[in-house]
Amino acid sequence: MKEIKFTHIEGIKIGNIQDEKAATGCTVVICEKGATAGVDVRGGSPATRETDLLNPVNMVQQIHAVVLSGGSAFGLDASSGVVKYLEEKGIGFDVQVAKVPIVCGASLFDLTLGSANIRPDATMGYKACENAQTQNEEILNGNIGAGCGATVGKYLGLETSMKGGLGTYAIEIGDLQVGAIVAVNCLGDVVDPEDNNKIVAGLIKEGKFLGTENIMIDNYYDKTNLFSANTTIGIVVTNAKFTKSEITKIASMAHNGYGRTMRPAHSIYDGDTIFALSTSEVEADLSVVGLLAAKVMERAVVNAVKHASNLHGVRSFNDI
Repeated sequence: MKEIKFTHIEGIKIGNIQDEKAATGCTVVICEKGATAGVDVRGGSPATRETDLLNPVNMVQQIHAVVLSGGSAFGLDASSGVVKYLEEKGIGFDVQVAKVPIVCGASLFDLTLGSANIRPDATMGYKACENAQTQNEEILNGNIGAGCGATVGKYLGLETSMKGGLGTYAIEIGDLQVGAIVAVNCLGDVVDPEDNNKIVAGLIKEGKFLGTENIMIDNYYDKTNLFSANTTIGIVVTNAKFTKSEITKIASMAHNGYGRTMRPAHSIYDGDTIFALSTSEVEADLSVVGLLAAKVMERAVVNAVKHASNLHGVRSFNDI
């Protein structure tokens, strides 16, 4: 097993665009030849697009892009720019009179950092696609794309939170490739399972991590905090061959990576979502790819916060 760049997975292109002043951005994963896709939404406050069609009982079998964005529900508009770009390239589901690009997406809440009035829109989504032609050799971690305005450890507000970000991690075993890309914007803390579950970013005060879960437990009776600025959204991609129902199961298994790294994960005020894509190049066992999906997602989450940098006064891993 060796580590590879996420952008080296066969059959995909990735583009990012961000506005650091507004602290928002979007990320697009394009599958020009189509990819079998599934999704698993675990958080209680999702902002998503076209997730119903990924249900295995529904007709469409392949999609052409997934968009991750900031901007809360406003940011779902970025997908319209991706649709426009793909239509211009002749990419989409053939309905005889047109080719309809099938574009799924999810957004996180970053409106409290930077500007609440500037969000990813169709123009930003289109430019992210243009950037996909030039970004395929880059290692994509930190304050970029959908992770630009992401923060973590927000139970007591932004003043005691830390910077989240976009993270990637991918591996290759023989001819099998599995990778993850994730925008980490959780309510809770991020821990590193490979370092004794040590908190690497989260709720911090006077230079000390307080432990979000401990504080929540101590305040179990308090129902006034709306935890409004959260949600972690990600994508797992593999070149293995899977059906729609099988790749949906892999999306489900990948959530173990969230559970291992975010404390807590999947709260009622997080819209935690993972898409899974299969580009159908090689044969592989579902259970093996599922456990690898969880592993690469775990490392992508940790990479997101370890490569983030200070933005608008919110501290980062490198500051401490």
